[in-house]
Amino acid sequence: MDWIELVVHTTTEGTDEVSSLLMESGASGTMIEDRADIPDPAKPHGIWEIIDPKLPESMPEDVLVHAWFEPDEAFPGLLEKIKSALSLLSSGENNLGSLQLETRSVNDEAWKDVWKKYYKPFYASRHLVIKPTWEDFTPDPDDKIIEIDPGMAFGSGTHETTSMCLSLLEEVITGSEYVIDVGTGSGILAIGAALFGAKKILAIDIDPDAVRVAIENVKHNKVDNTVSVQQGNLLDHVDAVCDICVANIISDVIISFAAPLKEHIRPGGLFICSGIVSSRADEVRQALEDAQYRILRRVDKGEWTAFLAGRND
Repeated sequence: MDWIELVVHTTTEGTDEVSSLLMESGASGTMIEDRADIPDPAKPHGIWEIIDPKLPESMPEDVLVHAWFEPDEAFPGLLEKIKSALSLLSSGENNLGSLQLETRSVNDEAWKDVWKKYYKPFYASRHLVIKPTWEDFTPDPDDKIIEIDPGMAFGSGTHETTSMCLSLLEEVITGSEYVIDVGTGSGILAIGAALFGAKKILAIDIDPDAVRVAIENVKHNKVDNTVSVQQGNLLDHVDAVCDICVANIISDVIISFAAPLKEHIRPGGLFICSGIVSSRADEVRQALEDAQYRILRRVDKGEWTAFLAGRND
């Protein structure tokens, strides 16, 4: 089906009024692009996400409200009503921006599939391949494969921090370890740990949507007998103790829980952490050393850093 996409330029204050106008006009849905919705990459925001520092810069200056309509015979008249309503809004006293209106034609299937051209199988570590479900791939004898599709909010393995964590997991797992993946997101690190031979993995995240996605990916990759996915905060509600803890989150969270996390790592155990913007690597290193970890390895990739640390017992 072809859809008509309307895009209205507004402000953060204007999003509610503009969205309501479009939905009341029969839009099948709306989407808002607003720089103000992007967390500061350097500060924690409850859900432990990695935010690319360049993301806010890539977003439009205006707040954009997108809406989609079926292009039926009634649409031309509907469009004129929307233009009139926007004109009335622009004459008010509220700060709603320019309320400029753009129209675009969007093919539903083409829109859904366009990103498939750019997502191909790739090596996330020496022997671990991440591939989308629709792509064929002939692995080498030592390769292991994670099947996962992009388009989700919790990562598809392409980020440098994910690659660094997977490479370190591949290096240190020997086959009998209990692993905890903190802030698991899509579950890639937990699945990777299982494929590398870890005996048992707990994947934990405070976001229920992330937990749902991780459960689906764990089942799809047939490691649900090894990986357990759980919603919660490791430091508040979980008593598990592991040989290896991996946390691909953000610098402030790593700094804040480096010390209490030791209670969940066995003596002599390892802590792999990333999601660290390289400009803050020294802060994280200091926090780890203050918490009595010894730094075994620092890895840098692009603008990001990962540490392999051990409990200093």
